[in-house]
Amino acid sequence: MKKILYTLALAVTLWSCKTGSTGAAKSNIVEVNINLTDVKDDKVLVTVTPPAIKTDEIVYSIPKTVPGTYSTDNYGKYSEDFKAFDAKGNPLTVKRLGDNSWSISNAKALKKITYLVNDTFDTEKGTGFGNDDVFSPAGTNIDAGKNFMVNTHGFVGYFQDKLDIPYKVTITHPETLWGATSMTDQDASNTSDVFTTSRYAILVENPIMYSKPDYTTFNVNGMDILIAVYSPTGKYTAESITPEMKTMMTAQKNFLGKVNSTKKYTVLLYLSSMAKDDAHGFGALEHPTATTVVLPESMPKEKLVESMKDVVSHEFFHIVTPLTIHSKEIQFFDYNTPKMSEHLWMYEGVTEYFANLFQINQGLINEAEFYTRIADKIQQSKQLDDTMSFTVMSKNVLEQPYKDQYLNVYQKGALIGMCIDIIIREKSNGERGILDLMHKLSDEYGVEKPFNDDELFAKITSLTYPEVGEFLNKYVAGTTPIPYDFYLAKVGVTKAMEKKTGNPFIKGQTPYITVDKATKEIAVRPDSESVEFYKNLNLKAGDKILAVNNKSYNLDNIYDLVTESENWKDNDPITLKVKRGGKEETIKGTVKLPFEEAETFKATDASKEKLKNAWLKG
Repeated sequence: MKKILYTLALAVTLWSCKTGSTGAAKSNIVEVNINLTDVKDDKVLVTVTPPAIKTDEIVYSIPKTVPGTYSTDNYGKYSEDFKAFDAKGNPLTVKRLGDNSWSISNAKALKKITYLVNDTFDTEKGTGFGNDDVFSPAGTNIDAGKNFMVNTHGFVGYFQDKLDIPYKVTITHPETLWGATSMTDQDASNTSDVFTTSRYAILVENPIMYSKPDYTTFNVNGMDILIAVYSPTGKYTAESITPEMKTMMTAQKNFLGKVNSTKKYTVLLYLSSMAKDDAHGFGALEHPTATTVVLPESMPKEKLVESMKDVVSHEFFHIVTPLTIHSKEIQFFDYNTPKMSEHLWMYEGVTEYFANLFQINQGLINEAEFYTRIADKIQQSKQLDDTMSFTVMSKNVLEQPYKDQYLNVYQKGALIGMCIDIIIREKSNGERGILDLMHKLSDEYGVEKPFNDDELFAKITSLTYPEVGEFLNKYVAGTTPIPYDFYLAKVGVTKAMEKKTGNPFIKGQTPYITVDKATKEIAVRPDSESVEFYKNLNLKAGDKILAVNNKSYNLDNIYDLVTESENWKDNDPITLKVKRGGKEETIKGTVKLPFEEAETFKATDASKEKLKNAWLKG
């Protein structure tokens, strides 16, 4: 999973076998019908025909959590009016067991279950992180006649002890909507889709997005790629982002080399209107053959493509880990009593490292940009608990205080991958790196062969060098902060300072503006007058910013203001409508963006040039 956080304190302060049809008898199959045609009160009817039940009581559950989210989301709480019937249509006794499970009595007579599903997008309050929101790419959307984000774990559950039997899912939908997915539709009609999977886990790993058809397809080195887009105003199309996606995914395939376990890959992009009842948790969730992405439609094209590159490349690299390389906790995932693995540093951290390394390796970014990214990750990781054991945090990530440290998997986790890469490069005289290690681990384990959590460090050490094992034990399992300067110096890279353009409304996590919660008006903070942007326009502390370039802004669309400002250039003309001392006035002028001194790195030791090039260029 990859999260993009538009936090703005001022606002209210991502392993399975092949999918395929089955010849199983009806008595040993779960049949599901999801009705997207007759939506009532923003709810969808789900009907489940069970397999043969041989017990007097059976429990039907919808997941509490799903692979890749590392959070407790209780998808069952979005289902209501749960009913069970026998062959004659008589109701059976049902007892709800918490948020996610229902116990059905006289289960041997069970012939049908029905329930209504609400979507999660309507309930989001913030970013999907740090609150009770379901992270949008793992959530569901029900917008009758326009869009349905069918993350299947939000609609379909499983019977106790029957996770490994086949599923047949029929989805009836409006003729104007088309379902984008990596699964194969076995129904030729325009109003019904039929998907079969060999077990529940495969169904959960195959999201479907229904919307007006807007997609492109292309092939990259033997892999079929599908890009599908839902843009509520039509601002973006699949065709408009496909060239960049094709370039990126071709580079990824070239970087990975022999890792080629996926033959079809689907990218589902949902662009949010940012309305109150729409998605606000931006980023992506990985699946073995798909990625769901949620971003704001208001993003400028340049920023949208940049974000897509970052999040989709991250999710795509999950085909290495955890798809191919994973522990037993992931192989035998418990959806309602999940046990977490110690190795988020690998599943998310190494994945995030690859998502950056491949871009310099394949010439998509230059060295300066790569070093800036590394410096940013170091700075952000140090804002979190730098002395917390990464393995302990991973194992307990669903609980506090570890839950609040989860974001470090994208920062320190990636830096752990970088340091291991540098150690292997140094010890092998540049011949091998962490990608070689992942190839070896793929050969040792694989999609259907998990490892034991407590044996991974020893296995990695045996495949690499004692120094790698020492690093893992001291800095990953241990509580000692990593001396990044020490490891970067091995490849001739040292600290440097650079000037870069900042955002006119926020610096890091510190905003230049605030919000009056009573009126929802955006106001200039007292300490912002000296910032170049405000000084140039003669904006004063307490000025209420009502509109910018003839577009009105307040708390409800403050994210739009911040994201749109990222496309501004120095000396662009700008017009603001402000309220000062209770009186409205118009200010016209030019944009003066603030500049910030930021830490980065530079290659300064020519004697290490060969090793540095081996590290970055492979």
